[in-house]
Amino acid sequence: MMPLSIADAGVAKVICKVGGKEESRKFLENLGFVTGGTVTVISGAGGNMIVNVKDSRVAIGKDMANKIIVI
Repeated sequence: MMPLSIADAGVAKVICKVGGKEESRKFLENLGFVTGGTVTVISGAGGNMIVNVKDSRVAIGKDMANKIIVI
C-alpha cells in the first residue's frame, strides 16, 4: 500500500482508503475517489497530478493525493 502521490503513471491502482478530515474525504468521494474504485495517474508535474477516476480526468494537489491510499 502507498499514497497515490508516489504511484507510477499509466498503472491502474485500486483505492484502499481515503484519509484526512471528514470534509476532505467527502470532497474526494464526490470526485469519485471511493474505496474499491480504480484510479490511474496520467501525469504529475510540480505540485499537481492529473488522474483518471471513473472515466473522468481530475486534477488534484499532492497533498490530496497523499490522503488516497492505493495498492
